[in-house]
This record gives sequence, structure tokens and C-alpha cells, in this order.
Amino acid sequence: MDNKFKEIARNAESKLTESILRWKYRKEGKAAPQGDLIKRRSEQVRDQAHRILHENAKRVWEEIKKAYHRKEGSAE
Repeated sequence: MDNKFKEIARNAESKLTESILRWKYRKEGKAAPQGDLIKRRSEQVRDQAHRILHENAKRVWEEIKKAYHRKEGSAE
């Protein structure tokens, strides 16, 4: 069930990214790539966004842990 949900979420993210890319191309007055090319590009953008979010979340978590340990140390 968990894998099915992840697959549905990934497909939704890809479709959303694809529509944003199409909008971006229209806004710039360019023709959007057709077929598999736009799909592959949207998947690349989606994966890049995941990597960026993962890295930022890791940094935030590390800062939270540091702040917690500083607070814990000052209480002693």
C-alpha cells in the first residue's frame, strides 16, 4: 500500500511539474518540448527539487539538534 501511495504521489508531482514547465515555456514565448522530452524534463526537475528539499531539511534538523543540545547543556 505504501509503495502504491508513493507512486501516486510521484506521478502527481510529475504532472504538476510538467504543467509548470509548459506554463514557463508559454510565458517565455517558446514552444514546449513534446512527448517524452517534456516528461523526462519534468521528472528531472522533480528529482532536483527533492534533492534540494532533502539537503535543506537535513541542515534544519542539524540546527535544531544543536540548539537543543546547547539548551540542554546550559541547564546543568
